[in-house]
Amino acid sequence: MRVAAIDCGTNSIRLLIADITDGTLIDVIRTMVIVRLGEGVDKTGEFSQGALGRTFAALDSFEALIREHKPERIRFVATSASRDVSNRAEFVSGIKSRLGIEPDVISGDEEAELSFIGATADLLNQVNPPEAPYLVIDIGGGSTEFVLGTSAPTDSISTNIGCVRMTERNLTSDPPTTAQIAAATADVDAAIDQAFQVVPIAQAKSLIGLAGSVTTVAALALGLSEYDSEKIHGSRISAKAVHQVTQDLLHMTRADRAALGPMHEGRIDVIGGGALVLDRIMQRTGIREVLVSERDILDGIARNLAH
Repeated sequence: MRVAAIDCGTNSIRLLIADITDGTLIDVIRTMVIVRLGEGVDKTGEFSQGALGRTFAALDSFEALIREHKPERIRFVATSASRDVSNRAEFVSGIKSRLGIEPDVISGDEEAELSFIGATADLLNQVNPPEAPYLVIDIGGGSTEFVLGTSAPTDSISTNIGCVRMTERNLTSDPPTTAQIAAATADVDAAIDQAFQVVPIAQAKSLIGLAGSVTTVAALALGLSEYDSEKIHGSRISAKAVHQVTQDLLHMTRADRAALGPMHEGRIDVIGGGALVLDRIMQRTGIREVLVSERDILDGIARNLAH
């Protein structure tokens, strides 16, 4: 079955058109555009017209790809930034007029479940698979999901920390000040405390990390001169290496970060906040390494469509 999955997050919008046969997912098209839909939402409570314009422009290009490749089923999933905005109707209308479908503005619980499905389906077939139970963390722009499970999620929580939210709320200087980093760390730790209360994190034997902040930190820790998804997917990055990369990023200027080979232009401003979330999770859980997945909620949406 050919399916099309769209994941619209706080920072990026992504399209996956895939053929799924007997549980095997083969990419036809996988593309991403950084649209920063959640820009300013933490303060204003609504999508800016600029953010909506960037998102709708990306959707126009996605619609052309969908028309060309003719998937049997399509699903548009919107996550953190889209749940509580006051101008949600304008957002929904723009999607319907372009794709002919309504977006599913999903709960944090469903976001966590889809991320778990997407991440684990591929990694568990590795020669050296991770040890169960797995703690899957999906660090987005506005939220981070913590999901514990083995064959399926058993416990999960969505917390309001992410690379865009932490940057806009705290890390506003170039580079961030010591006080700003401390404030961001306190926010992240409070969210981790919340996760510990809901998810039995101590049961986890392996940590699986998803999304752009994690994969970018992995690329830097691996010393890659450019972003290489094949080398990043399935890599294991130590807590020590994550901490060092995080400290480096938080003390760099924007120009320094922009000069890093694996850095996507849309992540330059927010990568310090995303790295800090990953670093604090590893420090607080005591898990010594993170298994990095290039497969995430987008793959989970596609697999869910095929079923």
